[in-house]
Amino acid sequence: MAAATVRAQAKINLFLKVVGREASGYHHLETLFCRIDLADVVSVRLTPTSRSLDCSGPELPAAGLGTVPQNLAWRAAVAYADVARWPSGFAIEIEKHIPVSAGLGGGSADAGAVLRALNGLNSRPLDDDVLQQIGRTLGADVPFLTQATSAAALAFGRGDNWHAIPDLPERHCILAMPAVGVDTSAAYAWLDEARGWTDSVGDGKTTLEDFPPAFSWDDVRRTAHNDFESVVFAAVPEIASTWRYLSGVVERTDLNGFTRLSGSGSASFGILAGGRPAPERLEPAPPGVRTIVSRTSARVESVDPID
Repeated sequence: MAAATVRAQAKINLFLKVVGREASGYHHLETLFCRIDLADVVSVRLTPTSRSLDCSGPELPAAGLGTVPQNLAWRAAVAYADVARWPSGFAIEIEKHIPVSAGLGGGSADAGAVLRALNGLNSRPLDDDVLQQIGRTLGADVPFLTQATSAAALAFGRGDNWHAIPDLPERHCILAMPAVGVDTSAAYAWLDEARGWTDSVGDGKTTLEDFPPAFSWDDVRRTAHNDFESVVFAAVPEIASTWRYLSGVVERTDLNGFTRLSGSGSASFGILAGGRPAPERLEPAPPGVRTIVSRTSARVESVDPID
């Protein structure tokens, strides 16, 4: 097998609490990750020596995704090659379907997909713990979006320590994105300012005993919370109005549904207990707001060979 493709699934945070801050500026959190069906398509092909990255797709920003060396998928491939001493060359193609700067983990999902694809192509694959360690050097969400054990997991520490939980039954979800993004570092700075955090705060320690062994959707609905909402809504009114719009849609569509911000935004998601909402029943989105109907996922997409 000289090439492989992976559907790099986006994630949402069913709850997210920021529980501490290191003097270095890194934060400790507790969150419940859940993959959804919305996904980029990532293909990796082995080459003799050359290395390349090409991006396309409906969610590719007009200005592109920045320089190649900054791209998480590229950095993942280079890091893998450095650790495994293989391969010499690769060609990565990313078809973007996950909105950028939306709190849906698109870049991290692409990095995780590249790590999984290269490991699948390697005749001497790296151990899972080594793959996880590579992911930790790339970003807090990358380890979860690299593993193929579970579509849902509790994460803690800097967000890069995770524990798989039994997958939740699939449910439809509506994503709503305003025409603005959020820089994650700025969102943490707003939270620090609001809390008066200037140095290390709390030990950030979390044990699995703090959580039930499994979650039902009723549990999730009761605990659904995102610490970023208050500060992000105050700083970016467009995100607050998008959340209010989606919350109204969910309340009118499904009495057992709920709405939250994903990550630090800008996307909000609504989880529906019933079936797929009929388009004619959805209130038109405000100007500049886009909606996508997707589903939470109960499986991790496989690495598939390309002929």
